[in-house]
Amino acid sequence: MRFLICALLFLAGSLSLAAQLPNTQVYVFDIAQKDTSLVFSKPRYLTAFNQLGYNNQPHWLDRNVLMMSVQLPEMEQPDIFSFDLNTNTRTRMTRTRSGEYSPKAIGDGRKFSAVRQEYLGRDTVLRLWEFPANLTDNGRPVFKYINGIGYYEWLNSSQLALFIVGNPNTLAIASADSDRPRVLATEAGRCFKRLPNGNLAYVSKAEPGWTLVEQNLYRLNDPPRLVTTVVQGSEDFAILRDGSYLMAGGSKIFRFDPIRSPQWTEVVDLRFYGIKNITRLESNGFGQLAIVAEN
Repeated sequence: MRFLICALLFLAGSLSLAAQLPNTQVYVFDIAQKDTSLVFSKPRYLTAFNQLGYNNQPHWLDRNVLMMSVQLPEMEQPDIFSFDLNTNTRTRMTRTRSGEYSPKAIGDGRKFSAVRQEYLGRDTVLRLWEFPANLTDNGRPVFKYINGIGYYEWLNSSQLALFIVGNPNTLAIASADSDRPRVLATEAGRCFKRLPNGNLAYVSKAEPGWTLVEQNLYRLNDPPRLVTTVVQGSEDFAILRDGSYLMAGGSKIFRFDPIRSPQWTEVVDLRFYGIKNITRLESNGFGQLAIVAEN
């Protein structure tokens, strides 16, 4: 029971039941570099069809297609939807009794993955599944035995970083052809991403305060390198192609450039668009940024 409660807490954003998933909306902006600043333009509100529901954990399948976890008011659990920004169409990618979260592209995008909240008798298990992007079959588990996966990041087509829910929670590295994860850290945040230099960035929640750190994946015995402290109260971040970071606080987005401007600098305030309480940010690497905001 403790495992079930912990798993649902992490997936539901600190709420314990799927019916209580937060009311969240997803927006996409074009972003462009201008001198040392970023210019935000062409706002698109993708989730107007589900204003009273759950829309979260966006991830780019390619430069034009965005996937996310969606729960309409009449749905018992979230499914994965994709949104084609070129054709302004959406597709329901999964339709199951289980809940699917955190969709991500695998490799060249011909497959995608998602955390599935499975019901096995009276138990609930969190496992990572993979699916063909053309939806020709119902997919399969990525790991045979590893469960309790709350969040994850593909490092390449076979290796992953995993946030494993437990006591304590752990950040680990694993291979899809093995069920033996290697623990990297405890007290890590839910957001972790591969940097352009190949290292893994994540939020450390160890005392005395939350920090962004960078782990060399080729030298796992070395301690992570401190990047900077986080924007107060935030644990989600995006990474741009130049290696700079974006984090949000309220309606504002801040940028940290480790080389050219090693301090958090406000780049935009989106309150003009009615966007408040920004949480997740996801860049496609081609000048577009997806933003999740709680109503």
